[in-house]
Amino acid sequence: MNYGDGVYAGQFMGAMYAEAFFEADPFKLVAAGLKAIPPECMYAEMVRDMLQWRRENPDDWEKTWARVDEKYRKNKNYYLSALDVKLEGAFVLMGLLYGDGDLDETMVIACRCGSDSDCNPSSAGGVMFTTLGVSNLPERYHRKLDETRVFSHTTYNFPALLDVCEKLARQAVVREGGRIEKDADGQEVFVIPVRDPRPSPFEDLRNPGPIAGSHFSDAEMKQIQTPGLSWALPRFFAGWNVAAPVLRGSLFAWERNGRKNVILLRPARPGEAAVLTRSLELPNGKTARLRFDAALENPMDQWTVAVKAGGNELLRKRISAETAQDGWQAVAADLSALAGRSAAVEIAVQPQEAKANTSPAICLAGLTIEEGR
Repeated sequence: MNYGDGVYAGQFMGAMYAEAFFEADPFKLVAAGLKAIPPECMYAEMVRDMLQWRRENPDDWEKTWARVDEKYRKNKNYYLSALDVKLEGAFVLMGLLYGDGDLDETMVIACRCGSDSDCNPSSAGGVMFTTLGVSNLPERYHRKLDETRVFSHTTYNFPALLDVCEKLARQAVVREGGRIEKDADGQEVFVIPVRDPRPSPFEDLRNPGPIAGSHFSDAEMKQIQTPGLSWALPRFFAGWNVAAPVLRGSLFAWERNGRKNVILLRPARPGEAAVLTRSLELPNGKTARLRFDAALENPMDQWTVAVKAGGNELLRKRISAETAQDGWQAVAADLSALAGRSAAVEIAVQPQEAKANTSPAICLAGLTIEEGR
């Protein structure tokens, strides 16, 4: 998100939006975006691929989708993380390049590509809507918009959002050497300097540069609240709660290495553990076993998985690419000692190497407690 292709994706989209005030041709918009990013980055390679594949196959976007899927999802040299910007960006471009300027078609195609299928059609549609301008916006796109409602997890309604965007735009114009004047009729005019794009330095995701060393201070961490995260656990992890903070977005359901009903745990702070807990009461004379499977989000990482019950550690395992050779590693802990009493069961997952500028994650699936006789 904040390095390499993740930055270039934002610069590419920003350049397309800027050009969309003056240009409606999707191919020219994409060309403008390309000028704003380093040509040697993988994101630029993806954009060039999309332009080439569109020329080679102008009538069937699904064939191009298959080529995108083969290179930018199945090929792990390009698909480097769970929401890789190259895959998502390709789907944005699918809508733009195959939508032929039609607003509905642009968004439908981007949505049908799958993956992050709310943001991608919004990005593709947003660029095309910008080419129209507010005065030309068909009424059916906005007539039922309730502008008084506050957006979820924010203090903004629609007018307040527009207001803060305008303030930021005014600051940006002045900061970049422009000015805001009034014409003969007293109307404001933004005088914006026209400059060629200046791509930022190339950062190679495959050979990243030195760690910046930036992290939240203890005072900042105390301001980060994660109340009520237990509700965020999917239904197939019902009964479990989050006892140590994880980053927002960690607890989504994923599909990983051929498995569905997977959660992804990402500790809130590098090097610290993410912890799941639940209370358990087993009848006398019963045997029980806690079982689940673990997979790495990044095969270069190594993790420690520990299971505790009643304050006693029952199991400690290392999860690595070597120990999880088929992508998943089975973990099983005997809970029979809990028979006849209540106890708190805890699963703690912790990366073995603390990296100041990364937040590694681990995937868990098939979490069950098996009771015997």
